[in-house]
Amino acid sequence: MRFERFISKRYVISKNKLNFISIISILSALGITIGVAALIVVISVFNGFSSLVTSYLISFDPHVQIRIISEANLINTIKIENEIKKLDAVKGYSPFVSGKVLVFHDGLTQVVNLKGIQSSNEQNVYDIKSKIIFGEYKIGNKSSLPSAILGLPLADRLQSIVGDTISIISPSGIEKSITQYSMPKTQKFILSGIYNSKNNKYDAGYIFTNIKTAQKLLGFNNTYEGYDIKLKNISEAFNIKDFLIAKLGKKNFSINTWYDFHKDLYTVMQIEKLVAYLILSLIIAVATFNILGSLTMSVIQKKRDIGILRSMGVTRKSIKRIFMYEGLLIGIIGTAAGLLLGYFISFLQINYKIYSLDPTRYKIDALPIQLRVSDFIIITIISLLLSYFASYFPARRAAKTNPLKAIKWE
Repeated sequence: MRFERFISKRYVISKNKLNFISIISILSALGITIGVAALIVVISVFNGFSSLVTSYLISFDPHVQIRIISEANLINTIKIENEIKKLDAVKGYSPFVSGKVLVFHDGLTQVVNLKGIQSSNEQNVYDIKSKIIFGEYKIGNKSSLPSAILGLPLADRLQSIVGDTISIISPSGIEKSITQYSMPKTQKFILSGIYNSKNNKYDAGYIFTNIKTAQKLLGFNNTYEGYDIKLKNISEAFNIKDFLIAKLGKKNFSINTWYDFHKDLYTVMQIEKLVAYLILSLIIAVATFNILGSLTMSVIQKKRDIGILRSMGVTRKSIKRIFMYEGLLIGIIGTAAGLLLGYFISFLQINYKIYSLDPTRYKIDALPIQLRVSDFIIITIISLLLSYFASYFPARRAAKTNPLKAIKWE
């Protein structure tokens, strides 16, 4: 084995001057280097965007959500809370009610979602307080008017600031006013805070208030629409979902994870990442074709050497291994250089933001990068497999060389 590796190294790293075959081998290694580096950087960008999107989406979205879909279970919420309390993975939970409403301010109208939550559990479930940019987090009902908070884009559309009074009408209030030929019942709120979560779904479309006021306005009386659950570790969401389905069943409850809320988006992102893998792997594949070409020419050039080795008793299997090792060595050198180059470029982007973005147009100031060990392993395997297959056929041809014909005229 050492003998075969020694010969293959001498063929790759020759002390003689460069020839055409050596140049092709160098170009093969460079091609693999560029392909591997490009794959590392592009896939790391996909990872960065995926993590960024997830962080924005789950800033308000619960990790697990239980919705009560059977009216018979609207009142019986004790069972749900008991099952949630059994879970050590739960960081916090909050009952909620929500519904579409019309909000008015200064002659401007917007259709938004009103969500009532328990202020006591807010920090462990929604953490809205950390996202407040104007005013303060206050959704209690201590003053004459209940307080509410909304997102910056919605506040801009309503031309409202902290301390303003906004009016909200629910669909049930509009329905009653039509059937009873009366003015719809309007609930006024004091705008206590404006938040910015960088999640446009909530920033532009949600108003938060205390659950009791929302229950009254949306017609829930003393019942809940469901429970939002935040976990200590988001990766436990799928296990918690399975546990709750087993305990509560699917008939009366709809139980979803953060992934279920945005399944289509994540599916598209995964497909895009897979396509990027396939397209950029073609760069490596083209580079490995150069290995096939250079090895084929190397076999022809070294026909005499093969004949001498065979006449000295070297087996066909050993000849095959020599050229396999030669091709794999080129692949290993190119792959290793590509991994280092890809890591170096990613390191520069993470620490020095060499490719910056305009923060006034985008929510980020630089292209996001996230390096994952799994991607390094997968890309290494892809590159070495392609190098192996490119080396196989020339190596097999070398092994079939007839030693007598190879040294006949020597």
